[in-house]
Amino acid sequence: MRPGRRAGLALGAAVAAMTALPLAGPQLTRRFVDDAIAGAGTGRLTLIALAALAAAVAGQAARLVAARLASRLAWDGTDRLRERLAGHALGLDMDFHGRHTPGELIERVDGDVVAVSGFVVAFLMDVVAGALLLAGVLGVVLAADLRLGCALLAYCVLAGFATTRAQRLAVPSATAARAAGARLYGEMEERIAGAEDIRANGAGEHVVTRFLGTAAAWYRSEHRADRIGSGLLAGTSVAFAAGTALMLALAAWARSTGTLTVGTAVLVFQCTVMVRAPFERLIDRLRDYQGALAGITRIGGLLAERRTLPAPARPRRLPEAGALALELDGVAFAYDAAEEGGGPVLSDVTLTLAPGETLGLVGRTGSGKTTITRLALRLYDPVAGAVRVGGVDLRDVDERSLRERVYAVTQDVRLFDASVRDNLTLFRPSPGDDVLRRALADAGLGDWLAGLPDGLDTGLRGVSAGEAQLLAFARAFLADPGLVVLDEASSRLDPATERRVERGMDRLLAGRTGVIVAHRLSSLSRVDKIAVMSRGRVVEFGPRAELAADPGSRFSRLLDLAGVTR
Repeated sequence: MRPGRRAGLALGAAVAAMTALPLAGPQLTRRFVDDAIAGAGTGRLTLIALAALAAAVAGQAARLVAARLASRLAWDGTDRLRERLAGHALGLDMDFHGRHTPGELIERVDGDVVAVSGFVVAFLMDVVAGALLLAGVLGVVLAADLRLGCALLAYCVLAGFATTRAQRLAVPSATAARAAGARLYGEMEERIAGAEDIRANGAGEHVVTRFLGTAAAWYRSEHRADRIGSGLLAGTSVAFAAGTALMLALAAWARSTGTLTVGTAVLVFQCTVMVRAPFERLIDRLRDYQGALAGITRIGGLLAERRTLPAPARPRRLPEAGALALELDGVAFAYDAAEEGGGPVLSDVTLTLAPGETLGLVGRTGSGKTTITRLALRLYDPVAGAVRVGGVDLRDVDERSLRERVYAVTQDVRLFDASVRDNLTLFRPSPGDDVLRRALADAGLGDWLAGLPDGLDTGLRGVSAGEAQLLAFARAFLADPGLVVLDEASSRLDPATERRVERGMDRLLAGRTGVIVAHRLSSLSRVDKIAVMSRGRVVEFGPRAELAADPGSRFSRLLDLAGVTR
């Protein structure tokens, strides 16, 4: 959040000007009143009035400049903070993302930062400038009359203590309100994403009821925070009205004893009103401060989250080229109890895959097939045993090397509202249009690209499921990995589109090691090995041809049940 040196100096000069110029007003007013009583001429009084007007205008101009600079610096800083938060959140493990919805994370990365941005501007314009103005006003009154200055100082100390205590009372309620808001946004994101299933299955009433309950909780939190803030504002207004009346009474008393001029009494009154302004701005901005402090607490909580997957002490790189071997050696795994039901998912899983071989994983839903692919991608670490790629334990592999050499394609392909080029490169620097066209041709999308109006610059909209899957293959061709993981890559496609995807799959796996998860056994006709999973264990493993030819094997019986020819 720290600004650059030049920008910081410019802002400091603007804040100093907007603080110092208003202090000239009461001094000029005192001179005007006292000179008028003494019988000064119209010309002198006019000059004093014009000087007061000029000081007021210059002070407002300085405030506008300071506000503009503060807003710009605040947005620059908070944009950097957004970038850091987004990068940190994206770098956290799947265990974290399993506990937090995307909507909640959006609110924490953006909503909390917006609150902090407003706080930064308010802090510079109201708190810092207000403190400087307060110090200047006290100095002016102390110089004018020591007794009144001490009384005003004592009053300011009491008012500052009361305001600080009130702020501490208000922050917990604001924190609770922001947390309730994040829950609401998270639930909205989930329901909108599942709108098709919700409407098709008549679950709308239940969803709306749940939404109303969450919204009601947010309303109650916001209402409580508003009630506390409004009560503090009302109490502060009454306290300052009483303080102003007290200072005016003291000034009148001093005037009646002959120790104070009328102009000085007017100066004391104006300064008392000026003292009130910083405190009132603080209370007016109390909601911003509450939200910002709550946001800062939540930002700190997000940045305090740490990866559960430890970084290797001495990271090793995978072989730079060629197919990679895969080995699971006595692997056991259990998800966290708070995620996916907890309990053991894999037990004593041992599999070996030579470079260039392909493995088909089959079994009932929940048997552990997808978990094996997640371990091969090091989205999780096993609780026992080891997962090795290219002969290296994944816990010792440099993460960048792992992402370059191991690639995953799932059935849920993510495409962006951007050009074909950006969807292929995922917004990274392009390796060149010829390379991109070759990747699309390798994936079976050469004719599709030729039919686009703007080629690689065409915006990607209205893409079919099969084309999306082939685009994911094209991304894999660009990455040129040594190990490819395909998880249900063709499960939702019609037969004709499935054949296109399978041709692209064959091209992708040529010369590479592959792990394929599929419910359709027909899509595993060309794999080298089969592993049959049941309740987290490998109950059968071997060459596909041998298992298919053995009528007593589990895989053979599965083929018969599915009506798939050998």
